[in-house]
Amino acid sequence: MQSTANYLWSLSDVLGQGATASVYKARHKKTGDQYAVKVFNHVSYLRPYEVQMREFEMLRKLNHKNIVKLFAVEEVGVTKQKVLVMEYCAGGSLLNVLEESENAFGLSEAEFLIVLGSVVGGMNQLRENGVVHRDIKPGNIMRMVGDDGQSVYKLTDFGAARELEDDEKFMSLYGTEEYLHPDMYERAVLRKPQKKAYGVTVDLWSIGVTFYQAATGSLPFIPYGGPRKNKEMMYKITTEKPEGAIAGVQRSDFAPVEWSYELPVSCRLSKGLKDLLVPILASILEADQAKCWGFDQFFAEANDILHRTVIHIFSLQQATMLKVYIHSYNTIKVLLEAISKQTDISPQNQEFIYEGHRLELELTQQVQLLPKTTEDRPTMLVSTEPKVPIGVIYKEPEIPVFPPKFDIINDANLSKIVISAVHKLLRITKSLMKCQDFILRGTYWILVILKEECRKMLQQFKTLNLKLSFCQNTMMKIQTLYELLPQTNLPEMDNLHMKLQSALEFLVTSSHSVQSSQKQLDLIATEWSKSSNIHHEDSTIGKVQVLLDKVFAIHHQLRKDRLKMKLSYNEEQIHKFEKIKMGMHAKKVQMLVREDCAQKYLKLLVSIKDWMRIACETRKQLRSLNNQSMNLGEDLENYEAHLNKILDLGVPRLQGEQQTGTKLPASTESSEQKCMEMIIRMKQLKQEMEGVLQELEHNNLIIERLAVQKPQGV
Repeated sequence: MQSTANYLWSLSDVLGQGATASVYKARHKKTGDQYAVKVFNHVSYLRPYEVQMREFEMLRKLNHKNIVKLFAVEEVGVTKQKVLVMEYCAGGSLLNVLEESENAFGLSEAEFLIVLGSVVGGMNQLRENGVVHRDIKPGNIMRMVGDDGQSVYKLTDFGAARELEDDEKFMSLYGTEEYLHPDMYERAVLRKPQKKAYGVTVDLWSIGVTFYQAATGSLPFIPYGGPRKNKEMMYKITTEKPEGAIAGVQRSDFAPVEWSYELPVSCRLSKGLKDLLVPILASILEADQAKCWGFDQFFAEANDILHRTVIHIFSLQQATMLKVYIHSYNTIKVLLEAISKQTDISPQNQEFIYEGHRLELELTQQVQLLPKTTEDRPTMLVSTEPKVPIGVIYKEPEIPVFPPKFDIINDANLSKIVISAVHKLLRITKSLMKCQDFILRGTYWILVILKEECRKMLQQFKTLNLKLSFCQNTMMKIQTLYELLPQTNLPEMDNLHMKLQSALEFLVTSSHSVQSSQKQLDLIATEWSKSSNIHHEDSTIGKVQVLLDKVFAIHHQLRKDRLKMKLSYNEEQIHKFEKIKMGMHAKKVQMLVREDCAQKYLKLLVSIKDWMRIACETRKQLRSLNNQSMNLGEDLENYEAHLNKILDLGVPRLQGEQQTGTKLPASTESSEQKCMEMIIRMKQLKQEMEGVLQELEHNNLIIERLAVQKPQGV
């Protein structure tokens, strides 16, 4: 144990070690609270006194939630070693987080955004105080877990920091070689004499490498053999990087470098975030300090990402999940254009469903007024034109094969690769299952909506048919009426009769067409039900999780074996059996994903293509019929008004003939009373029909209200 006046710690509780100091987990002697103490060794005292004091002074003047706090500066008993007492970050460093097997291919999008915000916040505090860190790397970014369970990352280790304004330069060398700016790398690592001065942008290069590693799980620039073994090639890659490239890998000795201008498919970030992040990485991973962004532009672009709202959207026909990063004050028009860039679905062809209901959008409406979405509750995007399914884009990880030869170190290293691959396969399984869930959910909502629209359309046809029957009956009554009037020609009715006949044919044909569509929707509903049952009975995720737990347990055992370095005969045999089991478990996971989950997923993709084709055709048909029905309704109202006008002219004339005593033809004198009864009945019929139409309209309103209130969903 070692201690100062107020703190004590065990030398076995090492949190980190460097060239000039070691960091330990300590406790306050009175409260028992945990702290981190940085104890400087004798090498640190060989530095100039002002350099020794620089870190103390830096931490005293910096006060920010994303910078590790300094609580006290004390000395160790007799030795008088300087000790910095700082806040303890129980979550370890960002490097520790990235070394966890589930993060082998990079952080989740939510965690990456926290890292982005934390580093930007901490660096902004440094620049406001005119400080350059000079050793930004994942190992110097500590993690704490807040009261809400979310991570908070903090910059630490200011031993290399110094005050430097934007236009100042420095000549001294600090940092870790994988994260060094190429100009510093040339002098510090390759030991080549050069008199270049360095500015604050060297921190931006280190930030770029750190962000790339956080997003992908690997360094951006990797020569064959690794950065530490092939230093000349490492320098060549970083200095000859083409403009816009954000990564370069040499696969074999003397092979050309493979440049990347995008983040890899294995990266867990969405396309929406990648599109915003890649230009930032390309602009700060710039070897030429004159071309590299300054901090002002970096902060502006990074904060622009952090201040955007995320809209979660599932493109149903394409079977893809989207995350659209957009400012809350932007309009729906801007959102539709952003969606179009990601999906190639033009804004005029975009329709949306949220929680089972069509989402009607106004182009001038602000995005912040939209209903809130999450990864599990996205808004469904439906294209009015057929689209080819794309599905989940993924790359299956390679699972290494354990060599039969017993190698305790190599086995432990391979086990880490294996468990990382199984974690990746579990994420792929979850993505495929979630995609199937959204396909089924969206299809169900589409079916419910289209069936209701078909029902309303048939109801509309019934209403139109009543109006049509009224017009036809009125025509017959008019014809009978005018036959009773002497020396009076019946108005021309042939043209109107043809129009009514055409309307009747339209209603009959359209009704059959809608009924046919209903049958197709019923067939889809039957297929959907079968697919839904298969999906809900699927237990692949559970099976993969069980196998992952077994793989993790073996990985843990192989790591313990590595720490022993030497095993007994029996332990060695168990070690061999365990690594064989690990390989078998991993292969079983691979087979489950390939032959079970992926096959069901691909089958559903084929189905959704057919389902959505029929849905698009039905939707177009209903739209066309609705427009034609509205026009027909207006025409029938006009016909009705015209017929009523003729009727209104004919009835008074007939009554006038009776009042003046004009003798009706002999053939009609005997039916005079019947004629009068017919006139009265026609008027009553007209009133009754008008009442029926009003009642139908009232019923339609009630049905529409009930349809809106009725909860819809899976």
